[in-house]
Order: sequence, then structure tokens, then C-alpha cells
Amino acid sequence: MFTAAEVGAASGPRTPGTRPSSCRRGPDPRAAERGGPFGVNHGVELHSDVIEYAKQKLDFFIRTSDSFDKFDFCEPSFVTGNCLEISPDCSQYDRVYCGAGVQKEHEEYMKSLLKVGGILVMPLEEKLTKITRIGPSAWETKKILAVSFAPLVQPCHSESGKSRLVQLPPLAVRSLQDLARIAIRGTIKKVIHQEAASRSGSGLKNTPRCKRRRVRRRRMETIVFLDKEVFASRISNPSDDNSCEDLEEERREEEKTLPETKPDPPVNFLRQKVLSLPLPDPLKYYLLYYREK
Repeated sequence: MFTAAEVGAASGPRTPGTRPSSCRRGPDPRAAERGGPFGVNHGVELHSDVIEYAKQKLDFFIRTSDSFDKFDFCEPSFVTGNCLEISPDCSQYDRVYCGAGVQKEHEEYMKSLLKVGGILVMPLEEKLTKITRIGPSAWETKKILAVSFAPLVQPCHSESGKSRLVQLPPLAVRSLQDLARIAIRGTIKKVIHQEAASRSGSGLKNTPRCKRRRVRRRRMETIVFLDKEVFASRISNPSDDNSCEDLEEERREEEKTLPETKPDPPVNFLRQKVLSLPLPDPLKYYLLYYREK
């Protein structure tokens, strides 16, 4: 498994696979807002059944995850093949991740996929390694932690002795309808952010009420030594008489504060805004990518 992103691509879900000997390319999930929906996100996987599973998980993510509306999303394109046989005329990437053990002889090949300033994360010699390209021929390497990954499958050569090159999807111009949807959603997000900023700056925020903890006083049993005789005596504590009243008052306060501390359910403001627009329902659902919630 292997992931990478080009042209400041936004993040997509790192769709899980089940075959550690495969190779996939896609974006770093933490790069969610680097390039928005106009990035390039490729996934290369050795096994076709894993690609089908990845497509199912991607579709489920788009339909059900609130993160899809919170961040700009670059939908990945999946290709069947070996990542060690990617066509040499492919573009370089800003982020690359490999989820299978990379042999030392393939280190330079992996590094060649990076742009200057790009970051590669891969298991190398039993260490999860982060490599940053800081110049045309300069890299900065950092060993993160010890890991154990199955190694990448080596390329299988054809009868002619040549390897089968993996052709990545060509860059395609988006349709005007798709570009309009991206622009409308982006404008609505800006309005939501502006409204949130104006609400937070209009006055003092309602800070949650902190409950003052009461100190429970215990009864004090005292042993008094008098000459050679010992007397067990209880010294009266003035607060003893009020201890039951204090406990009852504390219990009532807890009941009052319980509803106040209950967190509010998350609200999808983008969805609310789109559904409130004076547009036909089919167009609203198109703007929402036909999401279920």
C-alpha cells in the first residue's frame, strides 16, 4: 500500500486495503486544505479486489462523513498495478506514503517521485522513515519508529523481459457544472466562517459554569489519654450537624448543572445553508453530493 498527492492536493480518506504486498498512492490526510478539490490524488494498488473495496469505502465516506463538508476534498483515482512500475513520465508529488516495506534498492526510486519541498513516508529497513526533499538533489531523512511491514512485491516482467508500466490517469478539466458546485460550496463556507467570527467577537463567550467542589467533613473520633487511664471520647464537630444538609444541597446542585454540561450535538452548517437556499430540490442535493446526512 502506498499513498501520494500532487499539486498541493487536498486530503482524501486513506482507504484501507487488505493486502500488504500492494502499493497505493493518495494524499496525506493531514493535508486536507493544501490545494482543495483541484489537487491530484492517485492510488496505485496491486490487487483489483482491494481497489473495489477502496471505492466502496470512498463512496461511504462521501455519503456519510461530516468531514466531507468541513474540508475541501480531492477525490482519489485508483489504478491497478505495481507502484514500482509507474511510468517515468508521471508528475512529481507533494506527499507520498508507502504502506509496505520498501527495499533499500528502491529508495532512490521512491525519492524521485517527490517535488522539492515534498514529503515521503515509508517503511525502510524496519523503520518508519520520513524523507523531505529540500533541494533538487538534497533530502532530509528522519527515522520515526521501529515497524514491521510485509515487503513490496517485486515487478513481474513480461515474456519480452520488459516490465508493464503503470499509466496514471491523465489530468482532466472539470465540467462547468462541477466547477460551479465547488465555487458555491466555497462561498457558503466563507459566509459560515464570517458569521461564526462575528458571533464570537460580538461579546463575551458563555463560559461553562464550573461547579465548586464541596469539602466533605468527616466526624473525628478521638482517644484521650488521662494519666494512666485511657478514655475513648468523641469530640463534637460543629459541622457534623450540617453534613447531611450539605450532601443534600450538593446533590441538588449536581442535578441542576447536569443539563448545562451536556454537549450539544454537532451541526452541519453547510448542509443547513444549502437546504435553505431558494433552489429546486434536485439542485440542492447536487450541491450536497447527494449525501445522506
